[in-house]
Amino acid sequence: MELFLLILGLLTLIAVSNVLSRIVPAVPVPLFQIALGALLALLPIGIELELEPELFFVLFVAPLLFNDGRRTPRDELWKLRGWILLLAVGLVFVTVFIGGYGIHWMLPSIPLSAAFALAAILSPTDAVAVGALSGRIKLPKGILHLLEGEALMNDASGLVAFKFAVAATVTGAFSLLNASWSFVVIALGGVLVGIVLSLAFIALRSFLRRLGIEDATMHMLIQILTPFVIYIIAEEIGVSGVLGVVAGGIFHAIAKDRLEPYATKLQIVSSSTWSVILFILNGLVFLILGLQIPHVTEIIWEDPKFDNAQAIGYVLIITFALYVLRFLWVYLFSTLEGIGTKKIRFKSAVLTTLSGVRGAVTLAGAFSIPLVLDDGSAFPERDLIIFLSAGVILVTLLTASIALPLISRKSDPGEEEDAHLSENEAQIRILEMAVRSLKDEINDDNRGVIMAVLGDYGQKLRQIRSNPGYKEHRAWKSAVRDKWMLAIRTEREEAARLLERGEISNETASRFDLILERTEAILANRGQAMVQSFRMASRRIWRIMSRSKERRWTEADISELRELRAKTSKAAVIKLQAAISNEDDKRACSAVIQHYQEGIRRASERLSPVEKSEEFQRDKREWERRAIQMEREALQTLYANGEVTLGMMNGLRFFISTMEAAVSEEDMQ
Repeated sequence: MELFLLILGLLTLIAVSNVLSRIVPAVPVPLFQIALGALLALLPIGIELELEPELFFVLFVAPLLFNDGRRTPRDELWKLRGWILLLAVGLVFVTVFIGGYGIHWMLPSIPLSAAFALAAILSPTDAVAVGALSGRIKLPKGILHLLEGEALMNDASGLVAFKFAVAATVTGAFSLLNASWSFVVIALGGVLVGIVLSLAFIALRSFLRRLGIEDATMHMLIQILTPFVIYIIAEEIGVSGVLGVVAGGIFHAIAKDRLEPYATKLQIVSSSTWSVILFILNGLVFLILGLQIPHVTEIIWEDPKFDNAQAIGYVLIITFALYVLRFLWVYLFSTLEGIGTKKIRFKSAVLTTLSGVRGAVTLAGAFSIPLVLDDGSAFPERDLIIFLSAGVILVTLLTASIALPLISRKSDPGEEEDAHLSENEAQIRILEMAVRSLKDEINDDNRGVIMAVLGDYGQKLRQIRSNPGYKEHRAWKSAVRDKWMLAIRTEREEAARLLERGEISNETASRFDLILERTEAILANRGQAMVQSFRMASRRIWRIMSRSKERRWTEADISELRELRAKTSKAAVIKLQAAISNEDDKRACSAVIQHYQEGIRRASERLSPVEKSEEFQRDKREWERRAIQMEREALQTLYANGEVTLGMMNGLRFFISTMEAAVSEEDMQ
């Protein structure tokens, strides 16, 4: 039961991390997940999750790398094969050699063979971490494909070097010739096993299809089991399971293109299923990483042999040395090949260097270090090695998250400005994206309702496309808000006057006041809008619990409210026209008057019998609320893609809020 509750808690934290990432898009999801995992480990409830490296590799690394192999562009991998080998093999062994001697020189308490093991496990970049960061950071495609290819291949070279270094530490014996030959056998054997087993699985699925067994669920189950079987069999026969699942993923992608072009339904199911699996596995990887960090840190923190500041200094020095070595390696070979100008080579080398993020594979490898040597003594400085590994992971993740977004921008300010949409263009894009999302939802049952909502969006798009650029100024937004508040006060005064004269009922006046109150809250403050929504929901819940029946509005009641809306709108327009004293007032008032004139038009327009029905209007208001949420999702997408800046977000949120205010006025009618 405890394990189930822990898994349930981790899945909940994955959802929380994605919500936090939406609220603070500038921070990558992995950092939130590591922080939440660490926080969970620090809670006084005794949560401990012992990391079993073999289980971690087969449960997380195998399916994630298999999927990366399926998705990575094969043509790009082939074009960059030279560079990928330089980084995934050449740089790994150079890092092991130079890093091993450097770590042993800096920390003599770590034997040379153990220092080689630490350098080996720090040498490979992490495909999961690179993929998580690439979604938030705009890297050039060539560099991104290079990083993906490197991360797919360097796990094998790094882990093989690590195993030999650990074996040398444990046994005290090492042969360079045997190690080199073993590396070739392990690497090529892993690739061969991956291809052969992938071919067997594809043949099995083809055989089942020829028998008429087209059950997408069963075929999907076989596909999910594939990476686990490949990894386990490859490791059991002594070859690289990592390269096996990578080769299997690439081979499956080729087979999908050539052997299964007609399996459209299966491909759709496969895409949906893998997206859920990867979403969960990616989140669990970084949460587990966060769960391990407090325990790892506590051991070094409480050990009197180590000075805490000195231990942190070792982490920073090792990370800096890894960056320097990676930069020199990339810049040297780009210079030898004469790629681009000196400035382009330098910037590309910096981006490639900072993108070399270490991840959970590094920590899992460090935890796989045995506790004792063959002679029964403790493995030298095992806790320190694990601490240094965890520290390098955190520093590289933080550095990439902070520095890459800044450096990856175009150096020419004019080009960078052109890369972003103007606020007016962003408004149009948001509405267009909402329109596309609405069109995707159309079916035979809701076609009429959604077409009515799309008609309103078409009108709004025509208005915005004719708007001048002054709407992008902050002062203009403040002026619009002030004028809108003035108009609402005028509407409230007009409604009170009509109630006093007996032209409207108390029920109509009360309902109309709620409409104005909610509109004020939306325009004034998002928090106030949430409070108001909570109050309204509480009232509905109370009515349900107390079983008090809400008075059903008749068509006459609705007509009275629409007439009141038209009268107060006209009064607001007159007040706004009188409030114009200069050009700025005219611009702000014109925007609000446009809204009220649209409301007057809607109140007076003739609807078909179907559109007049209460069910149609209720469904339309529901789709209008969904469309507002689609606009918010579109805004987040534009920001994540780098098409709008952080400074533009408040203005665009205000734009969406004004549309929500207009919807809320109808929502209660």
